Amino acid sequence: MKKIGELLVEQGKISERDVERTLLAQAEMGGVFGQVLVKLGLVSEADVAAALSGQLAIPLQTAADYPETPVRLEDVADDFLVSNAVVPVAAGEREVRFAATMPQDPFLSKALAMALDRPVSIVLGLESDINRALQLYLQGQEEGDEEAAGDDQFGGQSDDEFIEHLKDLASEAPVIRLVNQMIHRAVDMGASDIHIEPFEDGLHLRYRVDGVLQDYPDPPAGNLSAAIASRIKLLSQMNIAERRLPQDGRIMTRVKGHEIDLRVSTIPTVHGESIVMRVLDRESIRLALPTMGFSEDTLTRYQSLLERPHGVLLVTGPTGSGKTTTLYASLASLDAESLKIITVEDPVEYQLQGVNQIQVQSQIELSFARALRAILRQDPDIIMIGEMRDTETAQIGVQSALTGHLVLSTLHTNTAASAITRLEDMGIERYLITSSVNGVLAQRLVRTLCRQCRVEHQVGRDYIVQTGLRRYVAGDSCTLFKAAGCAACNHTGYAGRTGIHELFVLDGEMHRVIMSGADATLLHAAARRQGMVTLYEDGLRKVVQGLTSIEEVLRVTQDQNDEESSPVPLAVDIEPADMPAINPVSA
Repeated sequence: MKKIGELLVEQGKISERDVERTLLAQAEMGGVFGQVLVKLGLVSEADVAAALSGQLAIPLQTAADYPETPVRLEDVADDFLVSNAVVPVAAGEREVRFAATMPQDPFLSKALAMALDRPVSIVLGLESDINRALQLYLQGQEEGDEEAAGDDQFGGQSDDEFIEHLKDLASEAPVIRLVNQMIHRAVDMGASDIHIEPFEDGLHLRYRVDGVLQDYPDPPAGNLSAAIASRIKLLSQMNIAERRLPQDGRIMTRVKGHEIDLRVSTIPTVHGESIVMRVLDRESIRLALPTMGFSEDTLTRYQSLLERPHGVLLVTGPTGSGKTTTLYASLASLDAESLKIITVEDPVEYQLQGVNQIQVQSQIELSFARALRAILRQDPDIIMIGEMRDTETAQIGVQSALTGHLVLSTLHTNTAASAITRLEDMGIERYLITSSVNGVLAQRLVRTLCRQCRVEHQVGRDYIVQTGLRRYVAGDSCTLFKAAGCAACNHTGYAGRTGIHELFVLDGEMHRVIMSGADATLLHAAARRQGMVTLYEDGLRKVVQGLTSIEEVLRVTQDQNDEESSPVPLAVDIEPADMPAINPVSA
C-alpha cells in the first residue's frame, strides 16, 4: 500500500521536498501526516481526503450526501462524537453508517458497535463537512437538562475551585475542537471578525465577511457556552475568573500555513460574556498601493503627496474602511533604507521591514502625544500616527510637519473636506492647517461582484442621468452588473472588496477658501470645482467597469449622500473638471 505522501506526489499535488518538510513538522507537532500537510497549507483538505479514500478503499462522503435532518442516536454520547470527529449519516434496521475523519481507527468502530449493539460502517468525511454536520446534530438536542445544570454548576464552590473548574472546562477536547473550528472557519471564509454572542436562546455565532455580518449555525448551548468563553480567555491571557468587567487580549496562532493574529475583546452582557475576535492574517494583507482599488488619476496625485518632504497627509473614514492598511501600503512604497520612518500605533497590526513601530500602552502612560514628543528627538524623516484622537496629538503632528517631517495619520470623518473643520474643532488654527496639511484622502471599502455569478442588465438614459453615470458612459444605454449569488460566494453575490477614494488636495485656491472661514460643505463644493472626484463618483466609475454594483456603492456612501442631500443633484449641478467617459467592461 502506497503512503499518502507518495500518492500526492504522483498526482502532482506536492513535491518530494514538501514531503520532507511535512515529516519534519510532524515530528515536532505530532498528528497525522495528512492533517499536517493541510495545516502547513501545502494541499487542500479535499486532496488529502481523496488520496486517503483511494489508499484505504473507503468511500468518501461528499457534502451533498449528508442528511438535511440529523440522524438521532440515543445510545452514543455527544461528547464522544465531537471528540472523535464522527457523525451519524444513516441508520437502517441492519446497520448504522457514520462519517469520520479517521475511519481506519479500529477503536472507533468497536466502540460504536458496542454502544449501539448492532453493526456499524464508517466512511471517510472532510473535517469541515463533519464539523458542520455535528453543529446541526448538537443544535437539535434538548437543552432543558443542560440549562438546569448550568444554573448551579458553579454553586457552592470557592474562588480557587471555581477557577480550576473553568480551566477544566476549557481544557476538554470538545471545547478545544469547537474553538479551533471557529478560527479555521474564519480563515476559510476570509472573515475579519468573529462574533460570539450569548442570548436567552443560546450562543449565537456570526462572522463579518467583506464588511457584512453573516450568521452561522449556533455552537452548542448549555455548559459549553461558559467553556468556550473560558477557552478563548485562556488563549488570550485574560483573567478567566473575571466575568463582570470588559477585557482585551491577543492570540497568536498558525492556521493552514497562515500566521494569524487574533485581537480578542470581551464585554459582560445580561446572558453572559460577548466575545469579538478581530482576525488579522499577516500573509493576506496587500501592501501595494496599485492593488488597493485606486483609480489611476487619484493614485498619481496621492503618490505625489507622499513624495513631498514635509507636511501632513491624512486618511479619513469610519472604522473598518481600510485606513490603516492604506497607511501601511503608503509606508511600504517609501524607501525605508534611506529614510528614518517611525510609527506610533494602537495596536501595531502588522510589522513592516525597516520601520520603527511603537505600541501605545495606556497602562504605563505611553500615549500618542508622549511617544510623539520622544520621536522628534530620534531624527525621523517620516512619522506615522495611528490616529489623531485628541488636541495634543494633533498639535504635535502639525508642529512636526512645520519643522520638516512628513506626517501620516488617520482621522474619523465622513468626507475629506470635513477633516479640515475637525482639525479646527481640535484646536488647530486655520493658518496652521493651510501651512501644514498637504492633502486628505477619504476612503471606503465596497464589495466586489462575484465573477462567477454576476448578472448583466441594461440601463437606459433616464437611469444614467438619475444616478450620475452620464459623465462615465458614452451613449444613452450601457451594460452594468448586479449581484446574483452562488456557492463560490456563499450566495451573497460578492467576493472580496476594493477601495473607493476621494482625494482633497490643499493647493493655493483651497488655502484661500479655508482662510475665508468656509465650512465643510463649502470646502467640499470648492474642492469639486477644482476637480475632486467624490466617493460616490469614484464608486460609479467602478460600477461602469463591472467591479461592483450601484446598490453596494449607495450602501457605503449613504452617510456622504445624506450630507450632500443625495448624490444626484451634486452629480448634475456641480460639474468638476472634464473627465473622459469610461466604456463598460464586458463580462
